[in-house]
Amino acid sequence: MDRPITTLFMLMSVDGKISTGVTDDLDVDKDFPQIAGVSEGLHQYYEIEQTTDLWTLNSGRVQAKIGVNTKKMPNRTPVSFVLIDNKHLNENGIQYFCALSKMFVLVTSNENHPAFNIKEDNFHIIYQKELSLKNALIKLKSEYGCERITIQTGGTLNGLFLREKLFDYVDIVVAPVLIGGKDTSTLIDGKSLVSQRELSKLGVLKLQECAVLENSYLRLRYEVIH
Repeated sequence: MDRPITTLFMLMSVDGKISTGVTDDLDVDKDFPQIAGVSEGLHQYYEIEQTTDLWTLNSGRVQAKIGVNTKKMPNRTPVSFVLIDNKHLNENGIQYFCALSKMFVLVTSNENHPAFNIKEDNFHIIYQKELSLKNALIKLKSEYGCERITIQTGGTLNGLFLREKLFDYVDIVVAPVLIGGKDTSTLIDGKSLVSQRELSKLGVLKLQECAVLENSYLRLRYEVIH
């Protein structure tokens, strides 16, 4: 394979939501710890997250939501981070990930992104005139040695990965909560199919594991078969 093996790893509600609402002020990382019946088992998701790949891919919007643009510099970890971002991260956010990452790669289509002002030994930029997830993954493997990567982006980017057949595995932790709201982000968003001719764009899964966790949480692990 000319790209890394990918795993979509996410926390979602029983109805497939990955946020608690439609605005950036609402977020599962901030809100779930405050909800009785949900908070008690939440630690299991973060414990499983610590066992995922040493490369992880996220979006600048998600990271901006959780405040990296104003956070103090963290200690370095053994994890290499890839962020897809055009406008959500400022220089502090970029420096934050330079400090946090073994290797940090930014994928952007914005030639004026503030990241171009940052010079760090472990920081690299993949500039694309138009976003190509497949080409970015190929470059991550061929130029930076990424063999396996965990995908933790928002619903829209997850939708692009799905439609381009770039998921190999899916690993989902299901929280015991219903959120609702047709505009609230789900595990997979993006454009809906409009005809039966497009059914090949679906992601068909083979169950590998269904684990009942504590406090009514579930873990579902699948292989994407086509």
